[in-house]
Amino acid sequence: MNCMHELALMQGILDVVTKNAHSYGLRRITKIKLVIGKLRAVVPDSLEFCFTTLKEDIPLIAQGELEVEIKEIEGSCRRCSHQFLVEGYRFRCPQCECTDVDIVSGSELYVDYIEGD
Repeated sequence: MNCMHELALMQGILDVVTKNAHSYGLRRITKIKLVIGKLRAVVPDSLEFCFTTLKEDIPLIAQGELEVEIKEIEGSCRRCSHQFLVEGYRFRCPQCECTDVDIVSGSELYVDYIEGD
């Protein structure tokens, strides 16, 4: 499994989560919820594999689980203001065929929440 992108991403996420957990006095993390937009080109199975591999060496997270919410790519046409789901990376308004669109969602990458005690 080739997951270099996901490995670096997960290492960064776990570093941030660990630091935040310590600052809130958590001794154990039971769940991490991520929100990732499709434009980030993250493969969820690869991310899960990297999480499972990396968490073994972090006692704080060793028993934790990962939840990933993938956000669809949404566009907004600058000409007609129509909002639409971008399908097949086709950044063209389906209403007026204009290519002058803003990305409304799909580039997210954040930790939504962590659970622990």
